[in-house]
Amino acid sequence: MNSSTSLPTVLWRLSFVPGHFHVTEVGRVHKDFIDCGGTVRSATACVLQVWVADDTEHRIDTSKLARVLRLAAPLVKTTDLPVEVEYESGVVSQYPLAAIELTPSGLLLHLGNKHTACLAKDRCGVAPVESNCCETPGCC
Repeated sequence: MNSSTSLPTVLWRLSFVPGHFHVTEVGRVHKDFIDCGGTVRSATACVLQVWVADDTEHRIDTSKLARVLRLAAPLVKTTDLPVEVEYESGVVSQYPLAAIELTPSGLLLHLGNKHTACLAKDRCGVAPVESNCCETPGCC
């Protein structure tokens, strides 16, 4: 891709984040927590915050995004972190980066969904979800 390639398009919940979005933050976010079963856990991710302004002519190309990512490298500290995109559409939410697709017009970032869950089902008495699947491969 050359420097004139436009910034990646972001696919969000089967719709697109407007193409004039702006990456406002790149950061390393670390969370230490204790689950409901008493286990201490931690999670770290690289979070890209995107913002959509009223200026629809505003575009950030891949070379500018690459410069911002290089500037953030000392803070992020590794290329081995999961990437999440923080985006506001009614509420501020974070979406894991599920896939990246190279298209004729640039990159298409596919965003997944985050879900809450009990991390200590065995200690909380939460019954596992039973599957109606049989044990034979391919029968489900």
